[in-house]
Amino acid sequence: MSEGNQTSVTEFILTGFPGLHLEYYGLVSAVLFVVYLITVIANASVLFLFATNRSLRKPMYYIILNLTVCDLLFSTTTLPKIISRYWFQSGNISFLACFVQMYLVHYFGSVNSFILFLMAFDRYLAICHPLRYSNVLKNSTVLILSITAWVVAIAANSAMVIRAYPLPYCASNIINHCYCDHIGVTILACTDRTPYAFSAFVCAMITLLGPLAFIIFSYCSILIAVSKIADLQNISKSLSTCTTQLIIISLYYLPRCFVYLASNVGLRFSADVRIVVIMFYSLGPPMINPIIYCLRSKEMRECLWKQFYRRIMPQKGHVSAISNR
Repeated sequence: MSEGNQTSVTEFILTGFPGLHLEYYGLVSAVLFVVYLITVIANASVLFLFATNRSLRKPMYYIILNLTVCDLLFSTTTLPKIISRYWFQSGNISFLACFVQMYLVHYFGSVNSFILFLMAFDRYLAICHPLRYSNVLKNSTVLILSITAWVVAIAANSAMVIRAYPLPYCASNIINHCYCDHIGVTILACTDRTPYAFSAFVCAMITLLGPLAFIIFSYCSILIAVSKIADLQNISKSLSTCTTQLIIISLYYLPRCFVYLASNVGLRFSADVRIVVIMFYSLGPPMINPIIYCLRSKEMRECLWKQFYRRIMPQKGHVSAISNR
């Protein structure tokens, strides 16, 4: 079929979880709303801690700040629409809005991957080249690298969406997903999508496997460096500084790699199982990451406790003053 002006689709319909029965719509929408609420509160709390505590103005926390902003924006891009799908039975999304959401989903995913690369780079320098850390990774350096990550992701994902937008969409408009993504949308085109899938493949290689390759290299180097340390206490201290980042990186990459590998070796899942896994690795980390920061980082725990202490003590003082009257 030629690719003339054949697009008759004016809107798409997001199915969400295809096999979900109507009686569970309220429950699912409530769960998703709670997930979004926790995500917003947790990430906003990290932003507040960073804004009110000068002790967090360090390279590692600037990297966490970028990840926090990215997680918050990604969840805001995806969750409100799927919540309305089940809360108000409104799964319709306009043609243009779908492509805007597609772009933002892949854009924030790419930025997230680049920020995880910076996190691994931070630990690599701190453990493998500790004497050069303060000279190489300054706040200004992190700022430049962070801006680069956000800008590079624009170019990496623009080509993918620009090539997908003009395709002729003249058949089904039902997207078997909770949000618009490249595969879910372009599979509905009335043409062979193979040539257009190549740009998406290249984008995935650059934004996912590129940072992942360095992350693997950096942590292998860290393990080698730590193995040469004779003092057991120093080994434990060095590894503990990596634990937080390893948990965050694992939550982001392991489920993705599992889905990609499973599809390549012929392991098939039902549509519902596949979407549940995708939603887990898409929406789980933005909600869990801030909790991990605060539990694993001593400085962030102390800042959080100070904020809590400031809120509690004035109330106690106010009660004591009333009781002494």
